[in-house]
Amino acid sequence: MKKGCAIFSIITLIIILIAGFFGYRYYKKYYGDNVKKEGFVLIPHKANYQAIIDSLSPFVKDKQTLIEVAEQKALKKNFKPGRYKIVDGESNTNIVNMIKAGNQTEDTFRIGDFYSVYQMIGKVTKKTEIDSTNFANSLNTIAKEKGLNNAEDLKKYFFIDTYNFYWTVTPKEFFEKFEQQYKEFWTPERVELEKKSGLSREQIYALATIVYKESGGKADEMKTIAGLYINRHHKGMKLQSDPTVIYSALQAANFSIPPMKRVYFKDLKNPSPYNTYAHIGIPPGPICIPNKTALEAVLNAEKNNYIYMCADPKKIGYHKFTNNDAEHATNAKAYQDWLNSKNIK
Repeated sequence: MKKGCAIFSIITLIIILIAGFFGYRYYKKYYGDNVKKEGFVLIPHKANYQAIIDSLSPFVKDKQTLIEVAEQKALKKNFKPGRYKIVDGESNTNIVNMIKAGNQTEDTFRIGDFYSVYQMIGKVTKKTEIDSTNFANSLNTIAKEKGLNNAEDLKKYFFIDTYNFYWTVTPKEFFEKFEQQYKEFWTPERVELEKKSGLSREQIYALATIVYKESGGKADEMKTIAGLYINRHHKGMKLQSDPTVIYSALQAANFSIPPMKRVYFKDLKNPSPYNTYAHIGIPPGPICIPNKTALEAVLNAEKNNYIYMCADPKKIGYHKFTNNDAEHATNAKAYQDWLNSKNIK
């Protein structure tokens, strides 16, 4: 009896060891940590199965077990394109299921004060599957469907801010997010302020971009600057805004040159309708992508009597305001002297 019990115990132990061995292998294969390093994997719409495995390979410890799990879960026939984050501790099962379900990770997009929508597209598409040419063509089509000329006329729909999008975002999906934001911005209260301003929405956007560029994005001067330009507009004076001269030069060069650091007298002669030194009135459209604060500044412009402003060399980034010709001339001379002393050209 004792001998039989011993044999039974040995056999049981062997079975347990075998079961444990295969159980461990099963667990390790399907649920164990198989990540060698963290990172992102990009899977295009036209990717094939082998390309997916090749993309995943640098991130896993055991490529063969990944392949086995992927084949058993039919990844070859069912995968979603996207940008997928591989993190420490993930198993083959989690990785495969993530790609099958399309649980991709969004990326951060910063929309800055781009002078041109096409400049924005060039930056945005560095983080999308679609290339800049196709992206631009799609936005051109959207613009034309709205009765506009091209994507450049969509500028008012965009706001400076940080946004999250998927790598696979389409131009249509991209624009729809901003169009919805545009609609949400124009609340009944803001529409009422728009009516009281006496300005068209196009003029409000154009002024807001001038205010943004003149202020350098600093909110504490925006309402003062907005009030000044509205004063000039109501008096029938030229707005004489340097950023519009810079924009006119960039536009003439198809935005292929860097913005000038200093505006000279010769630059003021640019015949562009956006050049507010050459033409009376508000430009025909925005000179950059604005932020919401600049639009708010125009809608709630400060009531002042200023008609002149000049950069303050003693407080970089800010301005001196006045309604006096002689005082403005003095301020302008001080600023020009400061530019010369710094050899800014």
